[in-house]
Amino acid sequence: MSYLDPHSRRIASTDTSSLARALEPTLRDCCGGCLSEVTWFQAAWSNSGSATGSAVWRDGEGAAEVIVKLPLGPAEHRWTSLLGDAKLRAPTPRVYASGTELGSYDFAWIVEERVQGTSLPARMKDGDAADVIRAAADFHEAALRVGPKPEKPKVLDWMGTLAKAREVCHAGAIAESQRWNEAVKQVTKFLPKLMARWESRPLNCWCHGDLHPGNVMRLARPREGGGSCVIIDLGMVHAGHWVEDAVYLERQYWAAPDYLHGVKPVTALAQLRKERGAKVDSEYPEYANLRRVFMAAVSPAFMDREGHPKYLAAALEVLERTLPRLVH
Repeated sequence: MSYLDPHSRRIASTDTSSLARALEPTLRDCCGGCLSEVTWFQAAWSNSGSATGSAVWRDGEGAAEVIVKLPLGPAEHRWTSLLGDAKLRAPTPRVYASGTELGSYDFAWIVEERVQGTSLPARMKDGDAADVIRAAADFHEAALRVGPKPEKPKVLDWMGTLAKAREVCHAGAIAESQRWNEAVKQVTKFLPKLMARWESRPLNCWCHGDLHPGNVMRLARPREGGGSCVIIDLGMVHAGHWVEDAVYLERQYWAAPDYLHGVKPVTALAQLRKERGAKVDSEYPEYANLRRVFMAAVSPAFMDREGHPKYLAAALEVLERTLPRLVH
């Protein structure tokens, strides 16, 4: 990903769009006649690979512009549906209809509110970062309210991914390849110790998993009893510790910190949680440093997404600065 365009997205494939068009009559039948004809389009902001369309929902309460998405992955369908009840006042789009089957096809679909507002820009202005943090805190709070207790998440093959990163370094495919190789080598050496400490973190949150300004929309009109922003694209929601979302946002601006306008995502989210009475464990700075080390160290392994020279240079500086704090 570009270091200043952290929310680049895949576009729904032609095959998926064709399938969506073929299933549209079945979809409209499932919606009990409330859904109008759908205008399908390529949604560059969607990370799910779903076909996406716009339509109008008409029922006894009036008419509303909606977005139709199919098929959906299990996480996006689960969390969008769980949080989509207007009575919950969650910071997510309202859901009008959803299901896990269409005709003979066993896949999930959803009809959700077309949010009236604008996504925050990657080159954030003053105040935008605070809105992203607030949206994350609202999401964490709502997800814990309606979701199950967070369970142990899947663990990335860190050793294998670090080995891939070193292969990139050995091939000289990035600037400062020798420095990178030595830094990744040090992480590999201490990985069992680092992972043991990371695995000891409390699982106290359903993390959004893809927290960046492009996934936060500022509403044209604040919701009654709710916030001024909603958070979208729930396909990467997972159990974890709240610092994961904060570091995810922070790292996208390692090479362009001015766009955070002085906001430190981890500190800001910790403070907001304290103000709301949510648990903030005393070890959170260490968990944040562990996450920074892991995210920085594997960057060379993901050259297709994180290969911008300025991002890699900044990630290397973070890694060299942070690792000694954890191993000495």
